[in-house]
Amino acid sequence: MATARWFFEPGHTAAEFSARHMMVTYVRGQFKNVHGFLEIDPDDPEKAQVEATIDATQVYTGQPDRDTHLRSADFFDVERFPTWTFTGSRIRQVSANDFEVTGELTIRGVTRSVTFDVTYLGQWDTPWWEGDRDLGPRRRAGFVARSRINRHDFGVSWNDVVDRGGVVVSDMVDVTVDVEAVLEPAATAG
Repeated sequence: MATARWFFEPGHTAAEFSARHMMVTYVRGQFKNVHGFLEIDPDDPEKAQVEATIDATQVYTGQPDRDTHLRSADFFDVERFPTWTFTGSRIRQVSANDFEVTGELTIRGVTRSVTFDVTYLGQWDTPWWEGDRDLGPRRRAGFVARSRINRHDFGVSWNDVVDRGGVVVSDMVDVTVDVEAVLEPAATAG
């Protein structure tokens, strides 16, 4: 089978982070409208390539003051670094539906190697609406990717101390990306 290109449907692809807050709970933030693509040969998935871009200016935690602080130079510094990127090209198949995808993650202009544990959720032929017309069917595939990163590795190091030596924000941050990918139509011979 030939290599196929899938694009991440921005309206159905999102990234989430979770960090401990005040030593007692977790704060979650989301990024919607994630763009990217996957190029894969189903007969040789370990040669796949993936790229994703997140608009860090659109962080949402449900608390406007916290979102503003996250966009500031204390955290994401979106004025200087409005996007985050991931480029993965080292894939290891762990089981029928599970993969390790290693690549370069860039946050705040700092690039580090990160491995995501990716689960393939399956695929389905679905309607494809443009305006009021169904131009389908189009094939969709689902994936969920998870990793844990140390935020200090990317220069996201603001913190404050609370009672008895605790901290406001944990060093380790869990990252989850839910991907709905749509198969691009095959190019027609001219």
